[in-house]
Amino acid sequence: MHSCFSHAVCIELCIEPTDVILLYTLRKKGTKLSLGRLFMIQQHNELFVFFHQVEKKMPEKYIREESMIRGPKFVVRLRSHTVYENSAIKIFCTVEGYPTPQVICHERKDLFWCFSDAILPEIKYTKINITYTETFDVTFGKEGDKVTLTCKMIINPNLANLQPEALWYRDEYLLKESKWVKMESGGGVAKLTVVENLIDYVIVSWKPPNTTTEGPIIGYFVDRCEVGTENWVQCNDSPAKICKYPVQGLFEGHSYYFRVRAVNSRGTGRPSRMSEPIISEVCSDFDFCVHSGVPSAPGQVVATRETDTSVLIQWAPPKDPNNLIGYYIDSCVKGSKDWTSANHKPHKQTRFVVHGLTTGETYVFRVQAINELGLSDESQESAPLSVRAALKLPSSPYDVSLLYCDGESMVINWKQPIHSGGAEVTDYYIDKCNVAKKTWKEVNIPPIKERLHKVIGGLTAGSVYQFRVYGANLIGLGDASTPSAPFKCEAWTMPEPGPAYDVTFTEVRDDSVVVEWKAPVYSGASAITGYFVEKSKKGSDNWSKVNESSVNHCYLKVKGLETGESYLFRVQAENAQGIGVASTPSDPACIKALPGAQEIKCGVDEESGDIYLSFESCQMTEKSKYVWKKSYQEITDFSKGIVVKTSGSHSTLLFKNPDKEDLGTYSVSVTHTDGASASYKISAEELEKMLALSYDIRNPIIPLKTELAYKILERGRMRFWLQAEGISSAVTYKFFANNKELVNCEQTKMSHDAATGIIEMVMDHFTDDSEGTFTVQIQDGRAKAQSSLVLIGDAFKAALAEAEYQRREYIRVKEGPHFTEFLSVQTGDNASVTLICKVANLKKDSVFQWYKDDVEVIPEVPADLSSGVCKFPLTNFSKKDVGLYKATITDDRGQDVSQIDISGKAFDDIINELSRIAGSSAAELSIQCTAEGIMLQCHMKYYTEEMKIHWKQKDSKISASERMRIGGNPAMATLEIVEPTDKDKGMYTFEIVDPEKTHSRILDLSGEHRGKVIGGLPDVVTIMEKKTLSLTCTVCGDPKPLVSWSKNEQELELSDQYVIALDSGKFASLTIKGVSLEDSGKYTMTVLNKYGGESVDIIVSVYKHGDKIPDVKPTPLPKRIMPPTVPIEIPTVKSAAPAAAKSPAPPQNAKSSAPPRGMKSPTPTRKK
Repeated sequence: MHSCFSHAVCIELCIEPTDVILLYTLRKKGTKLSLGRLFMIQQHNELFVFFHQVEKKMPEKYIREESMIRGPKFVVRLRSHTVYENSAIKIFCTVEGYPTPQVICHERKDLFWCFSDAILPEIKYTKINITYTETFDVTFGKEGDKVTLTCKMIINPNLANLQPEALWYRDEYLLKESKWVKMESGGGVAKLTVVENLIDYVIVSWKPPNTTTEGPIIGYFVDRCEVGTENWVQCNDSPAKICKYPVQGLFEGHSYYFRVRAVNSRGTGRPSRMSEPIISEVCSDFDFCVHSGVPSAPGQVVATRETDTSVLIQWAPPKDPNNLIGYYIDSCVKGSKDWTSANHKPHKQTRFVVHGLTTGETYVFRVQAINELGLSDESQESAPLSVRAALKLPSSPYDVSLLYCDGESMVINWKQPIHSGGAEVTDYYIDKCNVAKKTWKEVNIPPIKERLHKVIGGLTAGSVYQFRVYGANLIGLGDASTPSAPFKCEAWTMPEPGPAYDVTFTEVRDDSVVVEWKAPVYSGASAITGYFVEKSKKGSDNWSKVNESSVNHCYLKVKGLETGESYLFRVQAENAQGIGVASTPSDPACIKALPGAQEIKCGVDEESGDIYLSFESCQMTEKSKYVWKKSYQEITDFSKGIVVKTSGSHSTLLFKNPDKEDLGTYSVSVTHTDGASASYKISAEELEKMLALSYDIRNPIIPLKTELAYKILERGRMRFWLQAEGISSAVTYKFFANNKELVNCEQTKMSHDAATGIIEMVMDHFTDDSEGTFTVQIQDGRAKAQSSLVLIGDAFKAALAEAEYQRREYIRVKEGPHFTEFLSVQTGDNASVTLICKVANLKKDSVFQWYKDDVEVIPEVPADLSSGVCKFPLTNFSKKDVGLYKATITDDRGQDVSQIDISGKAFDDIINELSRIAGSSAAELSIQCTAEGIMLQCHMKYYTEEMKIHWKQKDSKISASERMRIGGNPAMATLEIVEPTDKDKGMYTFEIVDPEKTHSRILDLSGEHRGKVIGGLPDVVTIMEKKTLSLTCTVCGDPKPLVSWSKNEQELELSDQYVIALDSGKFASLTIKGVSLEDSGKYTMTVLNKYGGESVDIIVSVYKHGDKIPDVKPTPLPKRIMPPTVPIEIPTVKSAAPAAAKSPAPPQNAKSSAPPRGMKSPTPTRKK
């Protein structure tokens, strides 16, 4: 039986306890040992029950032994007893066997044996619980060393005479006690000790090939061959990266040859010479195969701060160096798995500085040792460490200055240390020295937090004092500042102001800087009215004024500075009495913008509508903070809706409720940087624009494609709808009728379609009470819209009448035969006119009838009620067809009527459509002789005198008369000229007018024929060189025309190559013999007689033999008409003329391939 478990096992065997034996197995993978399988063996019947151990405990499983025949046996034999005389005794023994054995007692004469039951009771089954409390895991050992595996368990019941025996397996093979394997078991513990004998592999090493022009080596393949054979076997599946490789799977006592093949990007090279024969034996007997393993993992790794971009790493060396070469150090950002190597060749010491780290980022580190055989396991990771410079003592403050003295106290100020030591300087301590006594004394014992301090007490009026200042941070007290200049303790009485202080600079750009300062402590005899700023180049004693007129605030933007130059600035305050003393100069300011410096951006947030000032710093440190100011005074009051939001290198100042009080200059600076800062001035005009945009964003309007409108549906239902430019699925809306909100129900059903933006309400009953104003209010997020529709007076009456009509129509259509399409006029492309309609809901006895002016008309073809389409053709449509047409469909369920009035505009529309068809189909004018003169004819699909036509001679309209007879028939329009004279010569024009276009046909009635090209010439000719080209066409004219040829607008000269001919006066030709590339070009043929002529162009393209035929696309060129050159004469009309030939008339009612054009009738009469 075979089972897999995940918890403690409980095995109940149907055997006596003496049959239980525990077995274990050991699996070897290289030099790594791991727990394999656990076996339970029942020795009597060799039944194996095995299972995989996955965790420490296994679930209970029961296995019952089948009964088998066994001979009787004493398990516990009788033993001797010493007792008092005359006392009873019970003697016990234990027997086993199957079937249950019988016990026979042999009595001695002096003893009396008493058995309560000579037959032994049936042996009960015993349940044994085995729980593993400790198992072994994967174990690593050094080659040649011992490896011990231990497994602990609890056996219940624990029988003293029933201790388990442990059997160990290695790769499924049972291990036996030997000098390499030792086994111990007992007391619930099983131990296995293995000594690795290393007899199944050797380590092969080699030197790399000398390569010069070949590609770099990417690895090696090792081959082996057993001595006495020629079978070379590749030992490794993938190329070995170093010049050593352990070959495993060898047989003890066998000899092998080895060879190596190098691999590069081009492939595998030829093998090396084979090695000497090597015998696979215990390594201690052969020096050539004894190699230590890779080093053990380095010890604890400790990381300490070095600079803001580097960290010092230290670690303990490995316990087993094994010919150590060096170490590799890896770093990784905390929380990621992206390990980066810090060194590219082995480092020999146990300390290393990792450079190139990101300031403020947190890293962990690990170390690996390496020798010739490879890398060790990674060390444990170091504790996470944030990269920043190591904390130090701050540098000394400097520029101690006197700001005011009243004779009893002195106010001093100083500049903060240049280097804070990595921690903020929070405390200051002051010493004073009476210059006359030359002794320094402490001014303050509690630390001072500000850089302005009033020294009170211990001062003597008239004495001279010096001061020095210490700065302190978390690490401790820094060095003292340089002693100040001697200050005399006497009261200031000058009328001018004292010096300003804390002169700093910000917003450094390539040609400007903003200078800031603080107002003097001593204002003089009157209030301060302004300030002057002076500048000086670094290293110069020449000071110049920056501003000619004073400024009344404590900042000034200085422009026009030289890029890259360093400047110092100082400030003088002014009052009514004059200009005071200058301040202590600022630190030097190098006029050059920071790389990547950004300006403040001002705008309106598209989501919230908040006005914002946004700044992205080009520099950031872990301790950097954004300081926003208005008029260069830090903003501390956020009660008026000002909010600062900072994320990474971005900081935004939001105005929730902006107004005119927010006008002014705003600035931002980033602490712990090289001066990242910027400013922006919000003007009144800009603020007004942003407020308008903010309002639109906060109160958005949903744009509407259409306002609220209505449409009447079947059954007289009223649909109110509008369409928005775009809405979401979360849109909400309300409909109102006369300011009363309507509810979404069956009577007023509301819906919307987010895809089309349509919102609608269908009102089921539109009645007299519905008159009034309808409104819809829409809200989609923050966006809103409203639209109204007023239905009162005539507008309401018209809508109500249409609704009632639709209700009646619905009832009519549902109950009896009816028209699905009312009467309409259809004009076909063949100029046929037909009345057409469609009927439905018919019965066999339904009757369809046509009427004209209330008189029944029976068409030649009866109505086709099976298809539902009924047609009534109006043949040769004209005035005779004017009238009121009506169609009826009737059966026992009722009657429906449709009518159309063919008169007035409806009649004109039909004539206009027929005029369009006739004009489009009109042929060219032709001449026929009649008994009285000549007749001009224009054939077309249909003609009627109701069409609007014009005959013209030389642009003069011809009026109908006895000589000029205008007429025609359905097939053509005619103009007969009776007894023509010379005055009738000239150009005749026939025009058919429709509403969109005038169709004209022209005939030159001059009595003669100009020269013409009838046809035969192509537009383009392509021909191979050295071939003969012949261009031939037919010409006509009376008298016979002259033909001339030209090439590229130059007359063609006759030669042996160019041959021109005119046969029979009508076949003109041009032959070019042996054409060449120079013969390519445009050829023109001109046909001309005294009445005029015309010319045509031909493009000739010659190509070389073997070339691809050029793809010359023809460009049709119109013929050019040549005017006549002499007066024209018309021959006299003969008295006898041939009879006029009948003009062909197109068949009537011919079906057209194009779909018919229909014209809908006016609104049909409604059933009352």
